[in-house]
Amino acid sequence: MASAISANRAELLAIANAVASEKMIDKSIVIEAMEEAIQKSARNRYGAENDIRAKLDPRTGDLRLWRVVEVVEDVEDYFKQVDLKQAEKLQPGAAIGDFIVDPLPPVDLGRIDAQSAKQVIFQKVRDAERDRQFEEFKDRVSEVITGVIKSVEFGHVIVNLGRAEGVIRRDQQIPREVPRVGERVRALIMKVERTNRGPQIFLSRAHPDFMKRLFAQEVPEIYDGIIEIKAAARDPGSRAKIGVISRDSSIDPVGACVGMKGSRVQAVVQELQGEKIDIIPWSEDTATFVVNALQPATVSRVVIDEEESRIEVVVPDDQLSLAIGRRGQNVRLASALTGSAIDIMTEAEASEKRQKEFTERSKTFEEELDVDETLSQLLVAEGFTELEEVAYIDISELANIDGFDDELAGELQNRALEALERREEGQRAERRALGVEDALAEIPHLTEAMLVTLGKAGIKTLDDLADLSTDELVTRKKVTEQRRRSNNTERPDRRERSERSEDRGGVLGEYGLNDEQGNEIIMAARAHWFEDEPAADAPLSGEAADAESSQ
Repeated sequence: MASAISANRAELLAIANAVASEKMIDKSIVIEAMEEAIQKSARNRYGAENDIRAKLDPRTGDLRLWRVVEVVEDVEDYFKQVDLKQAEKLQPGAAIGDFIVDPLPPVDLGRIDAQSAKQVIFQKVRDAERDRQFEEFKDRVSEVITGVIKSVEFGHVIVNLGRAEGVIRRDQQIPREVPRVGERVRALIMKVERTNRGPQIFLSRAHPDFMKRLFAQEVPEIYDGIIEIKAAARDPGSRAKIGVISRDSSIDPVGACVGMKGSRVQAVVQELQGEKIDIIPWSEDTATFVVNALQPATVSRVVIDEEESRIEVVVPDDQLSLAIGRRGQNVRLASALTGSAIDIMTEAEASEKRQKEFTERSKTFEEELDVDETLSQLLVAEGFTELEEVAYIDISELANIDGFDDELAGELQNRALEALERREEGQRAERRALGVEDALAEIPHLTEAMLVTLGKAGIKTLDDLADLSTDELVTRKKVTEQRRRSNNTERPDRRERSERSEDRGGVLGEYGLNDEQGNEIIMAARAHWFEDEPAADAPLSGEAADAESSQ
């Protein structure tokens, strides 16, 4: 009998060691799973109502089984309680309220119990293995990992990573790349999520960071931090751009990334299935970086609108197709690289645009200020674009314009102020015609022009305005613009569609109000909701006081 017990002990420890080694989890987790399985089987044998515990010694394999009972005066639950007399037999000196141990003999697991215990152990081990996999990969996001393609399901590639599996979704694969089962593949770990089925590891071969990591593996200067990739943009499988900068003035960042006879960049290109990579020197000066980003095209002039996050680039006529690239690829990548919308136009288009703006502004000044064409054009040439600038600028700046004096400057300012008043009066009339309440005009930050915009959006009362959130009122949403033109191989009369860059979103998004101003407007509109509420400590009115005293 003793030899049989020893064999069982040895077998239990051998199983625990084998499972822990195979699944690469802590042995204590396997021991805990065995204890839980034995407890479950013992409850099936002695009764589920019993509080049964099991303990397996991880060194010797000794198994102890016992029942925990409470010492009470009057026994109500014979499974979990004992009286003081019975408790004395189990543990001398036991007192009322103590929890004592009632040893149980080992159980022989039958076929059903053994199967049940096996399922408990497998489930426990499986959960532990999933936790281990999650802990192993959760801190490896943004790393490049190598695996073997296990299968391709509905276009998604399942990759065996050794002790876990990852998936490369269809939109994260390189177009025209054909994955084959059994092939080794490198990919970037994008995201690791914990799920009931285990950790979900999402991989990518199309993300710009994948290209960055490949360069770090091929270029020691990047790995060491001497050269930094400041920006990257990709059209997976076709073309990419990266902006690099060197922290050591003696090292050329572009040359280091290209390598001897292009060896370094070619290694990355081969991994990316022939994707052409433009390596560009990064610059803190936005205009310089944009010029570099649009290579190989030559740029004549760059105009930056920081408020709108837009960049207007002027190129010679013969460089237009090159700057835009096939199907707009070059300008699209340059836009992603710089983080700004880029509008490309030729010298002729830029000149036409400037002339149109000049004419429109001159016409506005001529009509609103009641001046001749020469004077209005002079104001535009001096940089004035709006009536507000003429009305509120320091009068000395107006007077210093060639051909102007104090008298003329004062007259122009008076006319500009009158024109603004006329404009506001017209907007007030339009606002009232739309049915917008006068109460809205008392709210801070709101102009008559804004009130007209609100009226056109159906917001005409304080309650209408109060029901809005700040985001709905002032948030600005950017829509990217990329003007495209046909390349030399297309008919000259064909033009690809143009998408304009506009700020949309909140009803008043075009007026540049910030969130703080938006909050003030909303709270002012809601103020009337609280005017009729009596204060908690306010004295009661006469009738209310009489009613209160009579109760």
